[in-house]
Amino acid sequence: MKINNISELQAMLESSTNIVVTTHTNPDGDAIGSSLALFHFLKDSGKNVNVVVPNKYPTFISWMPGDDQILVYEQEHKKSQSLIAEADLIFCLDYNAIHRSGSLQDILKVAEAPRIMIDHHPAPETEAFSFVYSSTETSSTSELIYDFIIQVTDDQAITKDIATCLFVGIMTDTGSFSFACNRPQTFEVTAALIKTGIDIEWIHRKVYDTFSEDRLRLLGFALSEKLVVRSEYATAYIALSKQDLDRFNYQVGDTEGIVNYALSIEGITMAILLTERRGRIRLSFRSKGDFSVNDIARDHFQGGGHRNAAGGDVYDSLKKAILKLDELLPEYKDALLSVKGA
Repeated sequence: MKINNISELQAMLESSTNIVVTTHTNPDGDAIGSSLALFHFLKDSGKNVNVVVPNKYPTFISWMPGDDQILVYEQEHKKSQSLIAEADLIFCLDYNAIHRSGSLQDILKVAEAPRIMIDHHPAPETEAFSFVYSSTETSSTSELIYDFIIQVTDDQAITKDIATCLFVGIMTDTGSFSFACNRPQTFEVTAALIKTGIDIEWIHRKVYDTFSEDRLRLLGFALSEKLVVRSEYATAYIALSKQDLDRFNYQVGDTEGIVNYALSIEGITMAILLTERRGRIRLSFRSKGDFSVNDIARDHFQGGGHRNAAGGDVYDSLKKAILKLDELLPEYKDALLSVKGA
């Protein structure tokens, strides 16, 4: 864990009026949940706060309190640029390197305001930030935001709106408490959030039970027609072309969770979802046990993430991306097959 003195950040907050909260490209539940929770806390503290995200995010996380206040840079370039340029303080949530902010990175690099990183990903590039609150052992950035809030105030500052956003972040980044949650502190924080009176069953339904018909049919197609199992490498993958996605009227977030079905096969240690995007192939990695997909994503696919969940890209055809993946598997065979309980 790397933490600057919290009192330093308190002093920064007290002297700041205009604050911008940013997160990584392709925001997920933890990115949006932590950003909105911090937004509400700072608003309640009398600050002028704006949340700016690089690009669109799925509808199943676009219902949280305050979501209508989020600015999407790809849709509102000028306003986003102006807010960042005029900010007294910039929070960088759920990413540990400036380039992970995608289309925001050039604006952030030239912004004069101090940059505050709050994040839980490994190997943070701390030199790019004025203040760092980083813990790779923590389940999510949302859990870190909870810790931050109660350190600078107390748990009375955690309103139902804040608790709702933080619960979404923790729930989604732990796969509904199925990984990255072996610390008792994660459940202690979750219990504290529930005590505010939030309806966690309703929240779960909003995130996981709002499939469109097209999204469900895409899932069925992916599993029945596109699943490849390489049992000799304890690996399974699914590759979806742009044509496949178009067939099911793809919307942002429609492939979320598909890779987990491949990983659920008994004896499979690593699963990968490859999707064809504009000018690149996106790879989503998942793994079991101590096999690190973060290393594969970082070393071979210009990406990274966590030990058991990571992402990367190939700037070539889908066929070439699959070929590259197939060529790598023998290199990791022993490690993949040695994971117990896969």
